[in-house]
Amino acid sequence: MKVYQTNEIKNIAILGSSGSGKTTLAEAMLYEGGVINRRGSVESKNTVCDYFPVEKEYGYSVFSTVFSVLWQDRKLNFIDCPGSDDFIGGAVSALNVTDTALMVLNAQYGIEVGTINQFRYTEQFHKPVIFVVNQLDHEKADYESTVSQLREQWGGKVVQIQYPVNTGPAFNAVVDVLKMKMYRWKPEGGVPEVLEIPAEEMDKAMELHKALVESAAEHDDVLMEKFFEAGTLTEDEMRAGIRAGLITRNMFPVFCVCAGRDMCVRRTLEFLGNVVPCTDSMPRPVTENGEEITPDPNGPTSLFVFKTTVEPHIGQVCFFKVISGRIKAGDDLVNADRGSKERIAQIFTVAGQNRTEVEEMVAGDIGATVKMKDVHRGNTLNSKDCDYTFDFIKYPEPKFRRAVKPVNEADSEKMMEILFRMREEDPTWVVEQSKELKQTIVSGQGEFHLRTLKWRIENNDKLPIEFFEPKIPYRETITKAARADYRHKKQSGGAGQFGEVHLIVEPYYEGMPAPTTYKFGGQEYKITVRDTQTIDLEWGGKLVFVNSIVGGAIDARFLPAILKGVMSRMEQGPLTGSYARDVRVIVYDGKMHPVDSNEVSFMLAGRNAFSTAFKEAAPKILEPVYDVEVAVPGACMGDVMGDLQGRRAIIMGMSSEKGYEKIQAKVPLKEMSNYSTALSSISGGRASFSMKFASYELVPADIQEKLLKEYAAQNTEE
Repeated sequence: MKVYQTNEIKNIAILGSSGSGKTTLAEAMLYEGGVINRRGSVESKNTVCDYFPVEKEYGYSVFSTVFSVLWQDRKLNFIDCPGSDDFIGGAVSALNVTDTALMVLNAQYGIEVGTINQFRYTEQFHKPVIFVVNQLDHEKADYESTVSQLREQWGGKVVQIQYPVNTGPAFNAVVDVLKMKMYRWKPEGGVPEVLEIPAEEMDKAMELHKALVESAAEHDDVLMEKFFEAGTLTEDEMRAGIRAGLITRNMFPVFCVCAGRDMCVRRTLEFLGNVVPCTDSMPRPVTENGEEITPDPNGPTSLFVFKTTVEPHIGQVCFFKVISGRIKAGDDLVNADRGSKERIAQIFTVAGQNRTEVEEMVAGDIGATVKMKDVHRGNTLNSKDCDYTFDFIKYPEPKFRRAVKPVNEADSEKMMEILFRMREEDPTWVVEQSKELKQTIVSGQGEFHLRTLKWRIENNDKLPIEFFEPKIPYRETITKAARADYRHKKQSGGAGQFGEVHLIVEPYYEGMPAPTTYKFGGQEYKITVRDTQTIDLEWGGKLVFVNSIVGGAIDARFLPAILKGVMSRMEQGPLTGSYARDVRVIVYDGKMHPVDSNEVSFMLAGRNAFSTAFKEAAPKILEPVYDVEVAVPGACMGDVMGDLQGRRAIIMGMSSEKGYEKIQAKVPLKEMSNYSTALSSISGGRASFSMKFASYELVPADIQEKLLKEYAAQNTEE
């Protein structure tokens, strides 16, 4: 196979809402490109892109799939991305290594929530976008409404390249206003007849052609001058102008296809081959050190591994983009992230699970390799003269969490191995073994996301598991100052144990003044600060430990033991066993014995004195609160607001975004347990949300009382 050069390679992500027909479009492109000789279908479970068992089971994409089509002496690398918001990680990975987004819309529904969400990522990564209106043969297809929605959302940047002569079951022709021709298909699709535009369509075609010429001219000063002089542009000049508009995101061309009947797919490929920018025209990737890397085939070799999968009979497959230089089979590289040496035994260009071995790939190309020793998603592989490292893929925060355990407890270790392996394949699955909650927590983008994980473990790995409601990582703190003392004394023959600690606890906040005087029970306690330790707790918040011992009442060598005792109680708060935080502890007095005092005695005395004081200091339970942003169609706004208020949400703000309402709220994590399911039910799947940890806040009194009772009952049972 020919080695394609950087200026002959185009990398394209196929995006769109679930059900828009991306996988069917990919299948038609593979067929038109001669990669396959028969088109499969999602219904028949035989498409190139949906080849994992779970995808065949559910009937739509779960993973992003790489495939390549050779067209007009160009290599078009595509990544077909899942449409469901639950699998957004595939789209995020793809957009980071491709140069253009092909956004597929279902002509029945026009712009959907998934369209908006994925378009936001194209904005974030500054990628050109081409809209493809699909399923024009459906009886409810409404092309004009779809274009109207696009223009309402993105204004004059939306420019039609084509429009259908008719829609619905009779769809068989489009007018192309770049070529100024009509394309008409026989019922089987494929190669069209290229005809002159009928007289009844000419006025509309000329109007759209003029709009396209003006838009193309806007993006290049030379073209603008030519347009003013001649009043029009040649086809090649229009292509150059469209390309310039794509790169700057000032132009979003609109195409028509009927992927299921292979109509207008060839013309779309032709446009991608002719007009879409090559990888050397796009912004450069940046290393962790901030260095821009030019995709130079003659530069040092550097690969970025953006995806890994595990496939039967093969093992791990690593998908990479050649960032710089060139790679050949047999090359030795160094893993910049892990320090290990790797040999690239084989290089493949891929189409789903089908792989074609090639000898060489150059900067800008996307390929795969197998049998790597120690390579993970996100790793950079370099030649020995190169020190690049890349870390440019940032995934969204998880939105749905469940505790997980195997049905058979003996399978716990095996389950963890599977979970960590699967997280390699989909980094938006987050696995945490919580020491605090004594649970394994799996988090993802939604209920279906985690249901997919469960299906794969139980069907592929034959390991039954169960999900259940995770515990909430509450925190405990105090709301006033309190004092306590405790004497630990033990005598049982030989050396005894003795330690007495007097301390004060109070709520800590950033910037609070040093302690001076306290009053408890009519008695005044004056504090002389000798030393202060501020400990940043790994679970959040601080513990400030103040030594105020005067006159040598406790030897300084015992203070670390007292701190250790306090910390042990901070790790298991007195109210519910949750971590405690934001407390200042002042040790101001105590007693010791010249023979019997030791570290253990003072650790126990400190622990018990702290526990007693904590309970006297009006302790409160804190709960994690998240910033939640909901994007919802206006028609569902009232129901969504009502549901949020029932979840103890505090509405922080609202705004409109062209057909969708955005709600910002602060919601306790406890109330978000089934939110993705509830929101989908309320909105008919048309709303989406994101959530991010904000802070810990006091729980209401009635909920605190309930939690205390539950903890007491649990301890009684144990």
